[in-house]
Amino acid sequence: MAELRQPIESGAPDPKPYMHPVMVKNYGKWVFHSHPRPGVLYHRAESGDEIWTVKAGTQRQMDTYTIRKLAEIADKYGDGYVRFTARSNIEYMVADEKKVEPLIKALTEAGFPVGGTANSVSMVAHTQGWLHCDIPGTDASGVVKALMDELYDEFVKCEMPNRVKLSTSCCEINCGGQADIAVIVQHTKPPKINHDLVANVCERPAVVARCPVAAIRPALVNGKPSLEVDEKKCICCGACYPPCPPMQINDPEHSKIAIWVGGKNSNARSRPTFHKLVAAGLPNNAPRWPEVSAVVKKILSVYKADARPWERMRDWIDRIGWPRFFEKTGLPFTKYHIDDWKGHRVTFNASAHIRF
Repeated sequence: MAELRQPIESGAPDPKPYMHPVMVKNYGKWVFHSHPRPGVLYHRAESGDEIWTVKAGTQRQMDTYTIRKLAEIADKYGDGYVRFTARSNIEYMVADEKKVEPLIKALTEAGFPVGGTANSVSMVAHTQGWLHCDIPGTDASGVVKALMDELYDEFVKCEMPNRVKLSTSCCEINCGGQADIAVIVQHTKPPKINHDLVANVCERPAVVARCPVAAIRPALVNGKPSLEVDEKKCICCGACYPPCPPMQINDPEHSKIAIWVGGKNSNARSRPTFHKLVAAGLPNNAPRWPEVSAVVKKILSVYKADARPWERMRDWIDRIGWPRFFEKTGLPFTKYHIDDWKGHRVTFNASAHIRF
């Protein structure tokens, strides 16, 4: 009888073999940290050991040539250890302060801006867009590139009242998550159904169950099993498109971009918050999205000038009030910004609109 093979334990790998030796030696024993300059963090351990972390921005979608270049910089100017953050930054750890300046110089000359720490605009967290995602309405990676080109100075300097985190999402499911400023695609018309393909491509019960507002039901069209949409109920979320591509919702004219403000994941100093809709119907204008960049830069400039030191975006808005936010930023305020969903009184669900 053949011997049964033991299962191989999988999951998150042990990071310690890849960590800087000083970090492994002092794991869990760090007592102090500071921020000596933009893009650099300093940590000191109980043992007296020190380590400096230099953070640089990358283009997120990287080829082998770029990764090799980053690794060569680590070997030549650092201690040979790097790590990538969730926001597409790369961090170099060095145990000798004398290596910090040459490392920054090498990264800057190679085109990788050093910054993104403390009260700066951090790199944009984003979904995959046209390159990897199967349901994108826009290219989130392209929006990030266009935005960060405009916000370069705010990344390498620390002149914001507090940290500013941005995110972009290529569909309304919003994998980009909550952020101080979030750029999210916005569908404005119900899906167009190709009835000739539905029966062969879609599991109709799964599509019906996927709709959050019960706007989709089975139907016979020209004698073929298909689906139909109640357009009065449809909220144009696009959730039906992944399990049923013949329900095409992306449209060059009616798929837009919306901007949401005031989200926060952490509970540092104040509770986590959902971001709120402040601008809608912006053109999905690839490849540079100038209308989106203009609105984001306007919000950041007003926040930078008006917020108190160490006030996060949402804390600032809570202090001045949403009416003053729209007044100061010059963004048009309409009835569609106001939360009129009464269901939040009897359920934990809540809309992401503004309440007064």
